[in-house]
Amino acid sequence: MTSSDPDSSGSPAAVPFSPSSTQEQCGVEAKAERPDKPEEACGVFAVMAPQQAVANLTYFGLYALQHRGQESAGIAVFDGSHVRLHKDMGLVSQVFDQDVLERMPGELAIGHNRYSTTGSSKVCNAQPVVLMTRLGAFALAHNGNLVNAAELRESLSHLAGEFTSTTDSELIAFALQQAVDGGQSWNAAIRSAAARCRGAFSLVIGTSEGLFALRDGHGIRPLVFGLIGEPEQAQWVVSSESCGLDIIGARYSDDVQPGELIHFLMGDPIPQRQRWIEEPAKLCVFEMIYFARPDSRFFGESLYSYRVRIGEVLARENPVDADLVIGVPDSGIPAAIGYSQASGIPFADGLIKNRYVGRTFIQPTQAMREAGIRVKLNPLPDVLAGKRVVVIDDSIVRGTTSRKLVQALRDAGATAVHMRISSPPVTHPCFYGIDTDTQDHLIAARLTLAEIEQHLGVDSLAYLSKTGMVEAARSDSGQFCTACFDGAYPIPMDEEVRRSKLMLEPAGLAAACS
Repeated sequence: MTSSDPDSSGSPAAVPFSPSSTQEQCGVEAKAERPDKPEEACGVFAVMAPQQAVANLTYFGLYALQHRGQESAGIAVFDGSHVRLHKDMGLVSQVFDQDVLERMPGELAIGHNRYSTTGSSKVCNAQPVVLMTRLGAFALAHNGNLVNAAELRESLSHLAGEFTSTTDSELIAFALQQAVDGGQSWNAAIRSAAARCRGAFSLVIGTSEGLFALRDGHGIRPLVFGLIGEPEQAQWVVSSESCGLDIIGARYSDDVQPGELIHFLMGDPIPQRQRWIEEPAKLCVFEMIYFARPDSRFFGESLYSYRVRIGEVLARENPVDADLVIGVPDSGIPAAIGYSQASGIPFADGLIKNRYVGRTFIQPTQAMREAGIRVKLNPLPDVLAGKRVVVIDDSIVRGTTSRKLVQALRDAGATAVHMRISSPPVTHPCFYGIDTDTQDHLIAARLTLAEIEQHLGVDSLAYLSKTGMVEAARSDSGQFCTACFDGAYPIPMDEEVRRSKLMLEPAGLAAACS
């Protein structure tokens, strides 16, 4: 557990804290078997609400965003000139209890859930990052990934002795600290620090002058804001997704727009909004397909509605003669419902998910795996026996889980297994905050469609086209980042960064499914 210099009562206390105590904890690294899915980087949340238990509100906000990161959680609370910080490895409910939250009074809170993409899974890399400046302390939480982290680290090398983590998020914080200590205001310093960053970054920053929210120029990672109570009370909430607003009864106001910096002032009912950079919008389309919660709202509707539509498109593009449509819980269910509605093939629950399985540090032994242990999903033979089944999933990355799933369905009595994927083939790794393997581990980059069918053991396999995926969004087709499907990276990166993940030319599957 990391708290800033606990006082004699055991409470998380004010910064500055001792870097050495954090560095000591960098030796403890969590090990977990890598899931066969793309994984999100982080969730960020902030509340500025006088006369409210902001730590408790932030706890619930992070609870709603738990799907975005399960490795660590943290909250920093501003109480006048003091900042109390508490963060640790684990889920939100494991890191915080009522005793901890009651020792964190204040008016402004910054929260973070982490899944590591830059920087390993260690407690020292948990966020928020809290630093001191000439204008007082600030707390920063970051969702995304920088592609110029090495360049930024080199430009801050004179501060290397003060680094306490290996994350790009800390580099952003030190760039901000440097700008403030160089004489700039909070507003100017945040814009100056952001201008030194290249990549994906949605930020919430707590300061002595209120709350700031910022998105990179392409808006690759989402960020929204809303109100608790009436506007004149100016109780503002910022969240990675609208589900974080819903859980505490906040009303959605708007998205933080790509390239926008918003300053929320205590007691001011109208936030100060400005564009710090103008670039084409490129929201990560995988947020729509998989990452964000289905009850979160994008472009004026819930993602559940979009995911049902892509299932309908998938059925029209790739029909098959079958008896039953099932979805892989939870993310494949809406698309399976859409596929069923468009095809007329009945939908059923053929797979039951253990709702209490998350990222666990206790893994089955190899012998247990070979014995067929089913930790997360279990098929229903009563539903599947004697049926030709269409199974809908949102993506295939390496193919290891899908192959086991197909065999489990056959073992349960399915006479045919047709797999339909509600996204195009993943042929390229992400550099902007999604944890994907290097390109040589992506099955669609190595094998043709027929080879993947054979590897998975399915009777047939088909993917959603990129055209269908984008058109189902009912939005400007140019405003999405689709690099994991087509290699069209919107943000240039150094050759060394590209080589770190791009290792071979795709097998041509993406072009065939465009």
